[in-house]
Amino acid sequence: MKLRITHVETFTVGTKWRNLLFLQVHTDQGLVGVGEATLEWKERAVEALIHEFDKRYLRGADPFQIESLWLRMYRDEFWRGGPVVTTAISGIEIALWDIKGKALGVPAYQLLGGPVRERVWAYANGWYVGERTPEAFAAGARGVIERGYTALKFDPFGSADREVPRQEKLRSIAIVEAVRDAVGPDVEILIECHGRFSPATAIEFARELERFRPFWYEEPLPPENVDALARVASQVRIPIATGERIYTKYQWWEILRRGCVDIIQPDILHCGGILEAKKIAAMADACYLAAAPHNPVGPIGTAVAIQLAACTPNHLIQESFDDFDTPWRKELVRGALSVEGGTFQVPDRPGIGVELNLEAIREHPPVEGAFLPMWETDWEKRFF
Repeated sequence: MKLRITHVETFTVGTKWRNLLFLQVHTDQGLVGVGEATLEWKERAVEALIHEFDKRYLRGADPFQIESLWLRMYRDEFWRGGPVVTTAISGIEIALWDIKGKALGVPAYQLLGGPVRERVWAYANGWYVGERTPEAFAAGARGVIERGYTALKFDPFGSADREVPRQEKLRSIAIVEAVRDAVGPDVEILIECHGRFSPATAIEFARELERFRPFWYEEPLPPENVDALARVASQVRIPIATGERIYTKYQWWEILRRGCVDIIQPDILHCGGILEAKKIAAMADACYLAAAPHNPVGPIGTAVAIQLAACTPNHLIQESFDDFDTPWRKELVRGALSVEGGTFQVPDRPGIGVELNLEAIREHPPVEGAFLPMWETDWEKRFF
């Protein structure tokens, strides 16, 4: 079947704290590929660039030539990288894999090496909505475990930034202690820092939190300074996870070369797409490191993450907002995945395995002012 791309459509869906951006790549044979290009609070810029790429590179092109189209969108634009550019590329690239899988009648992971697992371990995020107290976090954590999860992630640090007052440090540590007590010793707790700290503060917190046996310590520093991250990594005994704000294999090389990370977290929607994320995971595999892709976005993002997890040998665990997002989240697509017993079942549907439900999408127009100000007091209350 010889296909040609005719045009791209985009769809923006409103939620309380971020708008989701979906797309469809159409072909002249009627096959349509779906993708997601959600970039929190920059969805309009990404959407505009997708339509520029459509006119400049996609119309009339063969959708099977994924590497060639990726290279043109990345190289030919000259101003390489940055989250808006790589997110637009990622959304389109995902839709191209969807088209190719549908045309050949196989899931995308079959075109990327084939499956290495049937189920994907998941951890819950987005569950800690409300008051920032040990009691509230403990109650929320118990609710997560009742759903069957065996791992959960949370940010106990409030609006912390660089240096943290002593009372706020004690409060954050008390929240982690309460969660550990609530879930018991056999559940994994993952500590999210959102790049808040100076190296000294990150090291101090990590030493205080060691006794609670966190599974990992995520993004303790902002993403720009590799030397600073290397300093923290050399003095922290909790595994460090990072990478949601690192784009393409070119940026990842320096992080991996310096040995700054134990678990990599590329975001498939931001790093350049499914194949680019698989290449990054392979680079990490050569360093004997595990991959745990970032995934705080919509149901297409989850479907894509499971496609990658299915065919990536060093995949460790998958982030999931799926049970703690807007209640109508799964209505946005047909074939939405669910967490059962703390894991996702790898699907066998062609492409990435989901289709847009345009009727449901139209019921949730973009939300003006959707934002999550994570350096303001009580930002957690803005979820959903």
